Amino acid sequence: MSRKNDRIEILIEIIKNNNVGSQEELLGLLSERGIFVTQATLSRDLKMLKTTKVPLDHGAYAYMLPDASTAKMISGGRRTANLSRQIGNGFISLEFSGNLIVMLTRNGYASGIAYDIDMLNAPEIAGTIAGVNTVFIALREGVTHERATEILSMILPVGDFK
Repeated sequence: MSRKNDRIEILIEIIKNNNVGSQEELLGLLSERGIFVTQATLSRDLKMLKTTKVPLDHGAYAYMLPDASTAKMISGGRRTANLSRQIGNGFISLEFSGNLIVMLTRNGYASGIAYDIDMLNAPEIAGTIAGVNTVFIALREGVTHERATEILSMILPVGDFK
């Protein structure tokens, strides 16, 4: 395994097992494990892992990984053409109301999923708004719920739609 892969594996372990709220804290925890990197390298690693910062109950923030299997897949250098589909397990449910969709996600996943929806550039979708665990999706006039489901199935597991 390369030094980078070792570093990424340790970074994943630290984020999964600690409520780390800053890159400074992460750099300290990495150095305790014998990993010395610059803030810029750490920032690139966090971006590659698609980490997000989510609010905790007591007002602080902590880094969160999309999910362990995605992080392992990325760190092993086996990026697939459809990485967004791999991250789909942050999705919980969706509900249609007219031309709006309210999608619930796990905490911290809404922004990433909304970004993936926006990157589809589907003409049927007017736009998205993301919170911490909710995505509002505005459909253009005349788009059926079935068509919207087809579009979303490009990045989310179809079997999870209820």
